[in-house]
Amino acid sequence: MRISRKTIWSALTSFQLAIACLALLMVLVVACTLAQVELGTYAAVHKFMNCFVVWWHVPGTALKLPVFPGGATVGTVLVLNLVAAQLKRIQLNWRQLGLWIVHAGLVLLMVGQFVSGAMQVEMRMAIEQGQTLSYLESPRDMELVITDGTDPKFDDEYAIPESMLERLGSVAIPGTPLTVNVRDYYRNAKLGMRQPNDPPSPATAGIGPQVAVQELPPVTADDAFDTRAVFVEPVAAGKSYGTWLVSPALGAPQMFFHEGRKYQLSMRPRRQSLPYALTLKKFSHDVYLGTDVPKNFSSLVHLSNPARGEERDVLIYMNSPLRYGGKAFYQASFGKNDTLSILQVVDNPGWLLPYISCAMVALGLVIHFAMSLRRGLRRQASLAGSAS
Repeated sequence: MRISRKTIWSALTSFQLAIACLALLMVLVVACTLAQVELGTYAAVHKFMNCFVVWWHVPGTALKLPVFPGGATVGTVLVLNLVAAQLKRIQLNWRQLGLWIVHAGLVLLMVGQFVSGAMQVEMRMAIEQGQTLSYLESPRDMELVITDGTDPKFDDEYAIPESMLERLGSVAIPGTPLTVNVRDYYRNAKLGMRQPNDPPSPATAGIGPQVAVQELPPVTADDAFDTRAVFVEPVAAGKSYGTWLVSPALGAPQMFFHEGRKYQLSMRPRRQSLPYALTLKKFSHDVYLGTDVPKNFSSLVHLSNPARGEERDVLIYMNSPLRYGGKAFYQASFGKNDTLSILQVVDNPGWLLPYISCAMVALGLVIHFAMSLRRGLRRQASLAGSAS
């Protein structure tokens, strides 16, 4: 059966399609809200809203089946429907000006949500008083780091992202004779000292042979993070240096030597370097008098950007972030007896779009109301004139 362009255009511009998309969005919102109990907010939003397809993992297998359109798919169809319907019913006259602005604002709102879901990156900066940092960390993503610490003046680091660890296989380290063979990878694991009845460890070097690794399901709480563990085998010039267990739970890095050079193996949150640096001069934690109820958190930081010749102090406090270089630094948490400040850093290229869209919708409604009121007053005046 051949479907004509007219049929497709009619379906795309139909009011029924808009209602169906809104109904699907309602189902997704309800499912996402209920899933937050089990998955947590971050995982639930990514599973239902920031995706094109909702997948169902068949219990007991690795099979995943598509079961529902994701929020990105439904939102895209709804935007196309709004734009197409407006073009189909186009009326270029001043009476429709307010409605045109309202529709444009709604489309921009959905585009902004799509841009945020696809491009927003959230990281953090955990900085202690007196410390200077020029990098951000992603607590939800990890990386395996091989550090050449031979020169006492600096460390030469190479990071292997988690996506490459998950695929296993071999990774050549640029600028070194090393190749790292990834033998096994656990997204979440519990580490403990090996007991006599534990199975043999895959590790043959470092502290790994003494540690038992138990795989766990991923954590779901928003304030909890998985404990990664990976077994790797460094090889250089055809010589194996054994299989090592590397995990942030081990605390200290492990090292080996090759032809007089010292290499360290460690795992840490994924880092992103910045072209500028922040120094925490003072962190303040105020509470209401006579209570432990928080009143205010604030971080006084010094921003240093030699490339721009910029040196200034900035006070970051609740609802007053530092916006710099396309990133927003929010006061998020603290620790170590109020000497550690944790800043949540959001890089969202579309952060202005929701504000602009809301302003457009408000402006469009005001214009539409004003023009309708004017027409109504004129009609009343005309009727009054006819009656007299």
